[in-house]
Amino acid sequence: MKRLIYSFSAIWMLLAVMAVSACSDSNSSIYGSGEQRLTVTSLDTLAIESLDFGSSAASKMIGINSNADWDVEVSADWVTTSARAGYGYAYETRMSWLRIDVERNSGVPRTATVTIKSGGLSRVIAINQSGTNADDTFEKATEFIANVKLGYNLGNTLESNHDITDPSVQSWFNPTTVYDWETCWGQPRTTPEIINTIAERGFNLIRVPVTWFPHLDADDNVDEAWMNRVEEVVNYVLDAGCYCIINVHHDASEPDANRGDGAHWLVADLSQYETISPRFKHLWQQIAERFRDYGDRLLFEGINEIIDETGNWGNPANADAYTAVNRLMQDFVDVVRSTGGNNAFRNLVVNTYSAGHTQAKLNGFQAPSDQIPDHLLASIHSYDPYNFCNDNGEWNVLAFDKSCTDEIDEMFTMIDKRFRQELDLPYFYGEFGALDEGKSMAERVKYATYMAQKFKAYNTVGLWWMGLLKRNTLEWYEDDIVTALFDNI
Repeated sequence: MKRLIYSFSAIWMLLAVMAVSACSDSNSSIYGSGEQRLTVTSLDTLAIESLDFGSSAASKMIGINSNADWDVEVSADWVTTSARAGYGYAYETRMSWLRIDVERNSGVPRTATVTIKSGGLSRVIAINQSGTNADDTFEKATEFIANVKLGYNLGNTLESNHDITDPSVQSWFNPTTVYDWETCWGQPRTTPEIINTIAERGFNLIRVPVTWFPHLDADDNVDEAWMNRVEEVVNYVLDAGCYCIINVHHDASEPDANRGDGAHWLVADLSQYETISPRFKHLWQQIAERFRDYGDRLLFEGINEIIDETGNWGNPANADAYTAVNRLMQDFVDVVRSTGGNNAFRNLVVNTYSAGHTQAKLNGFQAPSDQIPDHLLASIHSYDPYNFCNDNGEWNVLAFDKSCTDEIDEMFTMIDKRFRQELDLPYFYGEFGALDEGKSMAERVKYATYMAQKFKAYNTVGLWWMGLLKRNTLEWYEDDIVTALFDNI
């Protein structure tokens, strides 16, 4: 009995020591000397106060830098963390890492908080997640059109390309960085200052054409450095407060049998559709996944100016070319929507054959079906009248006269009838302009004035094809045209 009492006494003494030790550990959980610290950072160690998620289930890591033990409180059951408590460290360079997970959100946008507590300090991280209700979260296509003043194409930049398998090209063009590609058609490297200059002049939509084929490996995977540069330029545009459009540009263009670098693989040829479609969908899968969580000021355009395997810029001889275009546009919509997140209801831009507007091309176009209503737009390119807008040698038209306005009137009537009246599809002019700088400035101003007035009358918008601004000096060298455009929209 005495031994039993002694045993119990020993146990109680041990428990008491453990309790004192626990209290001591609790009361001295700040390791080392100095003031208590608690910071919460992103993976790149930048202090954060919020995390933004798209509507899909997703995870993000945060770092906790504390010299005291910490614990976590979560305000909503759709947010979970990889741990509920952790240790502090005396060394300021040593951090704890915590994964934050959110469930898929099939409703309206929602918010929650994750609170990190350490000693007497606490840090609250706001968790923001977008929803999948398009009507409540993203602009509809018609709202986008209403909010755009005028657009500008950042041409001859990210869509620039050369056949680097051609020895005559290799003699002068040996790209080693993404900037070599970006500048190989004579434009300077894009900077925030260039984009801000465009935005400050009043353009609030900037189209960033992108050519991808020189940057694809044998499995059609996009080079990471190129994707990073595309995203960097997109961010310049969005940071300037503008809408941005990115696309697949010169992958679809005039085929050249002499090129061996995979150029212009995207053609309107129904006989090649089964080969082209998987490549096209894989490319858009990568683009869509990279930009999945971007907001509604970023739009995707499926293809620039797709033509048939013969390089026919007019009406294709084989009507199957229209079927090929329509199927590829459906592929584009389907694959983007399948990536979820904000792509589930992003505004998407589709085009006719060659982005043209003859009656045959308009009739051959069918709008893709879309699981999200009111988030598709059509884009048309117009350099009409052609012999006025371009230098066409002996057929040049030098004066912008009634024959020009009559042609433009007919074009607007025809396009509006097909898209708005028959297909109930919002549309805009993705490219337009009087590009022949050899023509009289006064006549080109007449053209700009008339086109702006037509955009306004038809409740649509247009994007001028580059020019106007010397990007290397930030000088508006064709300011008369810019003024005429903005004075009449």
